Amino acid sequence: MPKRARDGTDTWGLLDYLYGPGKRDEHVDAHMVASWGDPYVEDPARSTEMTIADLALMLDAPVHALLGKRPAKHVYHVAVRNAPEDRLLSDAEWARVAREMMHVAGVSPHGDDEACRWVAIRHADDHIHIVATAARQDGRNMWLRQDIAKMQQAARQFEVEFGLRQLTHRDKTASEWPKTGEEEKAVRRGLAEPARLTLLRAVREAAAVAVSDADFFARVTASGIRVKQRVAPDGNVTGYSVALPGDRNAEQAAVWFPGTKLAPDLSLPRVRERWQTPTVVPTVAAAEMWQEAERRVRAAADQLGAGGLSQGAGDVSALGDLIVIAAVVSPRMVRERMREAAREFERASRVPGDRILEGQARTLYRESSQLLSQSAAALGRNDTAAGLGFLLALVKAIEASQRWHQAQDHRVQAQASGRAGRMLREAVEVTAGAAAAREYRPRPKRSAARPGGPRRTPVASGERPMAGVLQQALPEHATAVLADPAWPALRKRLVAVEKTGEDPVDVLAAVAARREMTSADSVAEVLTWRLDGWQRQRGSTAPASGKNPSPTSTGGTGRAGTARKTGAPGPTRRPPGDEQRKGPKRAR
Repeated sequence: MPKRARDGTDTWGLLDYLYGPGKRDEHVDAHMVASWGDPYVEDPARSTEMTIADLALMLDAPVHALLGKRPAKHVYHVAVRNAPEDRLLSDAEWARVAREMMHVAGVSPHGDDEACRWVAIRHADDHIHIVATAARQDGRNMWLRQDIAKMQQAARQFEVEFGLRQLTHRDKTASEWPKTGEEEKAVRRGLAEPARLTLLRAVREAAAVAVSDADFFARVTASGIRVKQRVAPDGNVTGYSVALPGDRNAEQAAVWFPGTKLAPDLSLPRVRERWQTPTVVPTVAAAEMWQEAERRVRAAADQLGAGGLSQGAGDVSALGDLIVIAAVVSPRMVRERMREAAREFERASRVPGDRILEGQARTLYRESSQLLSQSAAALGRNDTAAGLGFLLALVKAIEASQRWHQAQDHRVQAQASGRAGRMLREAVEVTAGAAAAREYRPRPKRSAARPGGPRRTPVASGERPMAGVLQQALPEHATAVLADPAWPALRKRLVAVEKTGEDPVDVLAAVAARREMTSADSVAEVLTWRLDGWQRQRGSTAPASGKNPSPTSTGGTGRAGTARKTGAPGPTRRPPGDEQRKGPKRAR
């Protein structure tokens, strides 16, 4: 994924940063992987004869020798990064990438000995930085056209050749990524994420359940962010912008983001499409909210895309809204996983071309969204079993959307559906483990053997071999689980269960019996997720004097409680990002 940074004027300063320890990310083993003069340009990190200042002078030499006017900013900087799930490339592979990127961009075409000078520096496993100077060695200025687009095309070819995650050419459905300056500002302010992402989530949650312009703007305002409407001379509202409180530029003016700059489907006309067809929500008892939503989601999954391409686009859009609302009202122990699923599915909810929001599936999804939003108070009942059924229905809906995207050759949307489905299945298994913990009744302590099983003797906590625990609890899965790469993580969960005083054999058997595991790609991973839910549920119901198990590394908060109501906007909600802010309070 090539990304061009802002042009600059300080070659030495940029090189010093790339070879240095870093500011936001730790730079490890910074070294040069390729350059314009291979193999004659030495690496400052590997040679005692070359310094960073010497390398900067060599890069800048053609700039001082230009025959024409010197460019105001002559430093050309491109970062090329792989996806987190990609395999690690070798230095030789990254060198190939760098040379090809400079070739297709026109900075240094193959065989052109008078082209611009450049170097590629690697200081992390997943990316490189390419630094060039905008001056050819024959005294002419560098002239580029569509350089990033051409590098993107080269990147798609490398993805296939190297077996990496395959992206797609731009279809104008992606949200804009936070810029480097926005990420650095978030770090300085002590925020968990850039302002753009906080605004995107708040606006999307409001749009997912709003029923009118007034309702939409009221919900956005109630979420704690600033909103400004754009009014035409005839009095009609034609657009809007949002800003995070306290987010200001160098001139101390608020930084406003138009809806269309957050995501393509958050422009005001696109937001209004959601309520052009009124949605009638039936009156349902709070105790039956999850079951009714589950029934509608399962019915909609069978209808998704049945009305053609445009109607299918509307169906997946409505499904995306439903997942957003489900994440808001979901139990706290799986809320982070649900939010991650909603973020992943966001791209899948947008497809190129027109959409029609009048299909049967869209209506059912929209009704489910309204039902969850209006009945959010039912979360206080903590009906884990009913919530589990709804999550299983959502998994079915996402799988249906993935099949539809594949049929339409929407590759990037199909991939996004697959990633969202995985996150949702993880939430399902955590919920299943929590449900098992609610129904679990510890057996009396005993040392007698089970019928037909080996004799079990008391063992000090932490000393029992967990492979034996697995064999006793799940003999039919033991061989496959022990050979699974996820076994070490499962073993740690079993050790943690034993330290709480519970019998890991009984606990593992209980979570395994909660749902079938024959369809799981990794039984060990499924059991790990279920034990996560088990530990969080048992920790939330433990006596106040006891010690709660710490949250696991797989996500979540490790806390239990009722979810915040989302049906009607309230004026007392804290502005997003306030809980992360550092420093003393400002006076009035």
